Order: sequence, then structure tokens, then C-alpha cells
Amino acid sequence: MDNPNDVKELIPEFFYFPEFLENQNGFDLGRLQISKERVEDVVLPRWAKSPEDFIYKHRKALESEYVSAHLHEWIDLIFGYKQRGPAAVEALNVFYYCTYEGAVDLDSITDEKERKALEGMISNFGQTPCQLLKEPHPVRLSQEEVEKRRSQLDSCPLNVFEHLTNLKSFFVEGISDNVPLVKAVVPKNQSHSFITQGSPDTMVTVSQNCLVGTHGWLPYNKNISNYFTFIKDPTVANAKTQRFLSGPIAPGVEVSTGLFVVSHDGKLLFSGGHWDNSLRVTSLVKGRTVGQHIRHMDIITCLSMDHCGIHLISGSRDTTCMVWQVIQQGGAPVGLSPKPVQVLYGHTDEVVSVSISTELDMAVSGSRDGTVIIHTVRRGQYMRCLRPPCDSSLPLSILHLAVSWEGHLLVHTCLEGKATLKDKNALHLYSVNGKHLCSEPVKEQVTDMCVSGEYVITGSEKPPIVRCVSVTKEQSHILVGLQDGKLIIVGVGKPAEVKNSLRNYIAQSSSRRMTQISSGETVYNTQHHLHQHH
Repeated sequence: MDNPNDVKELIPEFFYFPEFLENQNGFDLGRLQISKERVEDVVLPRWAKSPEDFIYKHRKALESEYVSAHLHEWIDLIFGYKQRGPAAVEALNVFYYCTYEGAVDLDSITDEKERKALEGMISNFGQTPCQLLKEPHPVRLSQEEVEKRRSQLDSCPLNVFEHLTNLKSFFVEGISDNVPLVKAVVPKNQSHSFITQGSPDTMVTVSQNCLVGTHGWLPYNKNISNYFTFIKDPTVANAKTQRFLSGPIAPGVEVSTGLFVVSHDGKLLFSGGHWDNSLRVTSLVKGRTVGQHIRHMDIITCLSMDHCGIHLISGSRDTTCMVWQVIQQGGAPVGLSPKPVQVLYGHTDEVVSVSISTELDMAVSGSRDGTVIIHTVRRGQYMRCLRPPCDSSLPLSILHLAVSWEGHLLVHTCLEGKATLKDKNALHLYSVNGKHLCSEPVKEQVTDMCVSGEYVITGSEKPPIVRCVSVTKEQSHILVGLQDGKLIIVGVGKPAEVKNSLRNYIAQSSSRRMTQISSGETVYNTQHHLHQHH
């Protein structure tokens, strides 16, 4: 601490890149002087089970409440009032004079040797950032204070993943009675004008018979006892006003959630599975087809859009995937590029699941051939092929894929044929660079899967059969579409109820049926139909 020349800092890789801790290329790094032991991978502290665990815990520490509470002290040292002067001396935060902004005017030095010597010093010692603040930086609010302020607001929903023991389920009927609900989603980038500020978002639903609904959705309202407002689309219940996707679905195609993607502004619906092998674009505002792209040689089986709404990926029975650019006008998506920007090859059987991340430059596809193939988005370059572990000789299909915000790849595999149910399904986790991290068997047939933050939500065929799952943009509710056409809305119970444990809640809700809450939403008897994996 007393040596101003001994300055160390952790490079960003310490918080996101476990591979830098391993000598994966087998370089000869020499031997230790005393033990003569060969230098290989970085020796990890005892609290870390693996490089991945080390990085995960390091990042958790960086994002911890303790660091948040002391963040202002670091800002004071690097950018603030403790960077210079008596406060810097007292904090042992004084560096070589050449490193400070404005300490040396290189342009005024005429002696070439002196100038080069100073440039060398600056290069050697580094540069202190610009001083931005002359006063102490305020302390960040604690998590407790944030929660307290949130509870006083009328418009701030509670995060379901922060209150997993206090969830409550409601159901909505009448969207598609006795017709499976295969898509239910609240698009995440819906814009409201100044005049319509505070008005409901759009929730889009698609039924197995291709009936489309655009409902109103507000995730939080203190004046309603169930803490959300759902306004049912009046057109879905009237045979004269119902809106269906145009063009028949191909015979033999199961209409499932993977065939549909809604644009992030909630204005367009992209669909596959059509008889003419087309990828169709439907305007949810106009209620008609505005685009029809026929590039695949066989039926499109799956679609996915990236987090930022730049690219869409389609997978087909023809064993290929295509990456399409989303065309925007005035910041809003209006359609797709006339032809795909990438055509991706490599599978030997039909592609049944796709996922894409433009930010991480990853286009991921899973097939009935049991492989997961990763390409780059920008160049369409093949990166790697993953074969999830399997003890059986039965054929393995990759039915669902998801890429997390941090680049983890989650794969759902299913054994085809006569496998017993307990061996049939499994979830496999891979790093962004394709390293297999873990696998876990799943006891029930997985019907849909989505990742939100550090959590994965899966729906199963255990009655009542789940056909789709999604998480709202504020992580305030989980939306579940059922085989019988009901929409389940899972959210956090009211603060008064939050004190009850999940066990008490299940016992209470299964012993009595609650009365009507608001506009047709009723408490739903949850019996662990929704599974959450951390």
C-alpha cells in the first residue's frame, strides 16, 4: 500500500472469461523454481470448484450489495475529489506526476529527446483518468431502501425471481376455449407517445387454430387486488370478428410456440409451418399478411428473434437455417430483408429448434440428428458442433434451445422411441465457447422453455398440459398457455400475503377456490405445473 509504483488492477476477464484461467493450448510455461512443478492452469482458491465457478462468484462479488455500498469510495479515488491534492495524499492515492491530465504539455517541448523520454514515462506509468468530480460522490441506495421506495410507488411491479416462495397464479378463460394456446407474449420494446403514457401494453396470443389475439396488459396497479390488469381482446370471442393467420398450415405440422415470433414493438407476427414453405409476416395492426418469403426448400419448423430485434433465424425440414435481417423504418420493424443474409448448413436431419444472439454473434440450431451447431451471425461462419451426452443408443433430438444474456447455452434433449419417461428428457448447459458445464435429467416431457436472467422456466405435459411459457419484460409475471386454452398469469402475491410460505399458499389455494378478481381473472390452483431451474 505504501509503494505508489505498485499499482495492480483486475482485468475485465476476471469477471466474464473463465478460459483465460486455463492453458487450453498446452503452452510450455516453464516450471516453478522451488518444487520444479510444471506451470499449467491457474491454481484456483479453495472456494472455487472450477474456472466457471470462480468467474461466476467473482462477478457475484462485483455485483454484491457490499460493493454497491462502497462504490462511491472507488469513484472518489479514480474520478473524484481523492484523485488529487491533500485528500489524495491522505488516501495513499498519489501517482507519478506525468500520469495526470494536464501535467505535461508535450507540444511545447522542443527537445526531441526530452519529449520522447516523457512519452516513454507516460506509456510506462499509464494515465490517470480525467477528474470529473470535486465533491464526494453520494452513496448508492441499499437494496432495502430501493425495495422500500418501490413499495411506495403505484407503478413498480415486483420481480417474480426475487419472490419465488410467494407466487400466485390466476387464469383467464375465453381466449380460445378448448383450443390449445400456443403463444402468449408481452413484447418488450413497446413505445407509447406522450399522450398515451401509462396506457396498457399489448399482449399477443396465438391459438393452435391460428386465432390471433391482441390484448391489453398492465403489470401493476395497486388499486386492483390481483396487482395486474388484463383487458381481453373482444375480437377473439366473436366468430364474426375473429382474426386468423392467412394461409393454411402444412398437413402434419404440429402448431407449436416455436412457429411464431412477435416483433419487439408488438406490431408484427412472423410465422412458419405454412404449406408453401414460406416465412410470413403479418401486421397485427392491419390484421393482414404484409410479407411472404419463400427461400427454404421445405417447411419452416422453428423461428427465433434476437434480444435487440436486428435478426430473425428460421429452421426448416430441409436441414438448413436462414438468418434474416429485420427491416426498420423510423426505429420500428416493418418486415424482413427480401433474401436471407446467411444460409447455414451442417445438419443431416430436420432442424427443430433455433436461437440467435446478434450481440454475442451466435446463431444456434438443434436438429433431430442429435447435434447443436453454432455459426456466427455476421459472417455465417461455422464455429462448432455440440453433441449433448447420452447413454442410450436411441435417436436423440434437440427440441428446445435458449441463449442467456450472459452467453450460456441451454439445450433440451429428448430421446425418441421407447425410452422410459425418466430417461427421456434432459437439460444441458454449455458455456458461450461450447464447454459442457452440466446436465440434469427432467422427469416430465418438456413442451416449452425460456431463459430469463439466471433462471430457466420449462412447461411440461403433466396435466394440465403447458403449451408455452414466457416472462414479461419487467420479469413481473410468467405467462403460461395451456392445452385447454386457458392463459395462466403467475405473479407475486400482495405484500400482506408475501409473508405466507409457498407450502401454506398451495394448501390454502387447493382447499378453496377464490372468487372472481378482475375482468375474468381467477386464482388458479397451482400444483407445480411450472418448473423453475436455477
